Amino acid sequence: MAPARDDPRLHDEYVRTVTADESAVGDGSAAPGDVTLVGVVHDHPASVHRVRALIDARDPATVALELSPLALPLFEAYADAADGGPPSRGGEMSAAIRAADCDVTGIDAPSAAFVHRLAARIRDERPSPRTVARVLRGVASVTRHALVCRAGAAVARLTGRTVELDRPVDHDCTANDPPETQAADERRQASRSLSLTRAFETPEPVHLRDATREACMAAKLEDLRRQGDVLAVVGIDHLDGVAAELA
Repeated sequence: MAPARDDPRLHDEYVRTVTADESAVGDGSAAPGDVTLVGVVHDHPASVHRVRALIDARDPATVALELSPLALPLFEAYADAADGGPPSRGGEMSAAIRAADCDVTGIDAPSAAFVHRLAARIRDERPSPRTVARVLRGVASVTRHALVCRAGAAVARLTGRTVELDRPVDHDCTANDPPETQAADERRQASRSLSLTRAFETPEPVHLRDATREACMAAKLEDLRRQGDVLAVVGIDHLDGVAAELA
């Protein structure tokens, strides 16, 4: 079903489609699929709607999420616990899982590929020891959170009780507000986030970590597109970076 094009929540500003380069296929095999990147403001009702509508409209072979594979089972539990409509926990990520009638995978750090790529980047760029220490502390923190999410998923599976580890972000609108209200609030928040990112130089540890994450996510998407079209849900701050890596 094609989404309504007059719905302001489906603005193309937050969608990038990287088409397959058929010239890169020289052995007669099928060309890789397209990758559609859907940018989101985490837990925002407009983003949740956009993700669900585009999955329904594009019917991808794979839905890829900006989640660690370790954390994915918790969001699957959130999706399974939903009783009609979008899940009450997990925002756009669990909503994407609920809407997908295809393979769903996590493409974000931490992962073995991320650690390998980060080590190579540190070796090549030779940042200061202080920067390396801050990056490693950040990676350790993210890894602990992903492991806690994995444990929470195990508890949910064994007890049937959903563990709330991913607290929703409060926004100035809800899914019950008109589409125009949701879209306007999402645009304000996205503009504010991007403006802050562009106004201040990104600290070196954050740049090192996020550049590695984006390269790693793009590499995973390149692998996934060999099986057909992919729809990837990523934070708006990473939309251009992942698209550039793919292109």
